[in-house]
Amino acid sequence: MTASRALTIWSVLAVLALTGLVASLSLGSVAISWRALAHAMFQPDGGLTDEIVRSLRLPRAGAGFACGALLSLSGALLQVLLRNPLADPYVLGVSGGAASFALAAMLLMLPWWGVDAGAFAGALLAVVFVLGMARREFWRADPVEASPRLLLTGVVLAAGWGALITLLLTLAPERGLRGMLFWLAGDLNGAAGAWPALLVLVLVLVPSMLAAPRLNVLLRGETVAQALGVPVARLRLRIYLLASLATAAAVVTGGTIGFVGLVVPHMLRIAFGNDQRMLLPAAALGGGTLVMVADLAARTVVAPAQLPVGVITAITGVPVFLWMLLRRRH
Repeated sequence: MTASRALTIWSVLAVLALTGLVASLSLGSVAISWRALAHAMFQPDGGLTDEIVRSLRLPRAGAGFACGALLSLSGALLQVLLRNPLADPYVLGVSGGAASFALAAMLLMLPWWGVDAGAFAGALLAVVFVLGMARREFWRADPVEASPRLLLTGVVLAAGWGALITLLLTLAPERGLRGMLFWLAGDLNGAAGAWPALLVLVLVLVPSMLAAPRLNVLLRGETVAQALGVPVARLRLRIYLLASLATAAAVVTGGTIGFVGLVVPHMLRIAFGNDQRMLLPAAALGGGTLVMVADLAARTVVAPAQLPVGVITAITGVPVFLWMLLRRRH
């Protein structure tokens, strides 16, 4: 892909992201005009409009963009690692570990920072489990395909985490059950701020872009990549750690939001090709925009009540993905 074509794609996606941000800041239970929005953003006077925009909607929109970008970027990386277009950020069990520990923290009625710390600890433990169980696949230097073994390891761990989540929900008191289920379906209402997730996004995107040329070679097979001088074992480990970090940060920020990491990279790949130098930034922009717009719909469709963000992404993601499959078959 030429640089001019990639820049055009990124520019269009950036405009869509900016449009989604403006809509997220101006629409809601209290509508805000564009003039009032600009005044609140650049010349705040401490009024009610400033409070709504700067303290409520802007952090939530930023957290939504960061979660979507992290999930989509993680999905794109794992699809390269596993060489499977159906891989998503939750396939290797990182989100299951984060969700299990976060629900345990909720069950103990810890404050929000305790829930976030628990989610991050669970994600870290899941990463250690996969690294321990599949260490030979990560470190072996011979060009043997490791994708099936990694995928099986992740699926088994994800099933185990799912059983633990079911146990925690069974033991949860009724007064806290709704909040736990809401968080499991994706909840940006309690996001304390977007800056940690946005920082993680930069920390994941930059090294991913630097590794993009080697990822293109890896897509041709590990045997071919090894023959062309690509350090397959180290690259495999780097992809997994970057994808796991992105998934963990997204789950800590907004819960388990589904279909973003599967649908967005797949859609962009079908539309624009599989050049990772273009796809990775495009996936981050597309995923961030999708979750930001989905969160806007979640808090306005049945206002003043709110829906889980994951419900909106699933409702839109399922038919879109089925349409892509049918289109590809024809």
